[in-house]
Amino acid sequence: MTLRHQILAELDPARHVLIAGPTASGKSALALQIAETQGGTVVNADALQVWSCWRVLTARPPAEDEARAPHALYGHVAPGRLYSVGEWLAEVAALRGRLIVVGGTGLYLNALTRGLAVIPPTPPEIRARADALLREPDGLAQMIAGLDSPTRARIDLQNPVRVQRAWEVLRTTGRGIAAWQAETPPPLIAPDAAHRLVLQSDRDWLAGRIARRFRLMLDQGALEEVRAMLPHWTPDALWAKAIGAPELVAHLQGALDLDEAAERAITDTRQYAKAQRSFFRGRMRDWRWIETGR
Repeated sequence: MTLRHQILAELDPARHVLIAGPTASGKSALALQIAETQGGTVVNADALQVWSCWRVLTARPPAEDEARAPHALYGHVAPGRLYSVGEWLAEVAALRGRLIVVGGTGLYLNALTRGLAVIPPTPPEIRARADALLREPDGLAQMIAGLDSPTRARIDLQNPVRVQRAWEVLRTTGRGIAAWQAETPPPLIAPDAAHRLVLQSDRDWLAGRIARRFRLMLDQGALEEVRAMLPHWTPDALWAKAIGAPELVAHLQGALDLDEAAERAITDTRQYAKAQRSFFRGRMRDWRWIETGR
């Protein structure tokens, strides 16, 4: 019996399934097999796969896979739109039936299973001020200094995205993000309502898969996807954070040859997988961990 068949045999078709794991660990293939065998809608929980401009570059399920089972929240957000974990959570709440939620964005899965504080959106002018401040040489330090003490003690101060978000919340609402999070409502999917799986892989095995997958992405048209977005390229935009996009833009602009761009993208992907593993170890210790790929 293969590992996937073993996992399937242990799943209750009446319960939701949540699948986490680092990039390239085989999450999407498992989710599709569950949906085809037991029924359910495959729901994207990858913050980069929501963007309509990226299919190949973010390893979104191909059209033929989407035709084999219902899929939701893939490629449905146009570049230029603001999009947040709160919006994603509201979209998941609107779905019906059994859900097979799959992805590597820990914040999405954490919000789904632990709840998410309902914080007013950041006005464009405050977002613009934050973006400008973060571009200054000591911008991150200024933002940290401007946070309230409970928030400083709670968030990852080495992560500019988290610091900027906390700074924006405080400027927008007059309350620290830690205070908002203390009022978090119940989770959308409670722990006993779902099978919660984390795929973990041998690092060398995963590193090889990451390298092979990025080369395959190039063969399948990733460079053409980036070329199509080049006239709209905005490095600070959320959609521009897709791994490999900055490197391929640099290639198209003549700053890197294609091999060097690919190697940098592969390295960035490996570093991202390392960060994902760290997040899962810290926040998902009570999930079921499954060894895959050796």
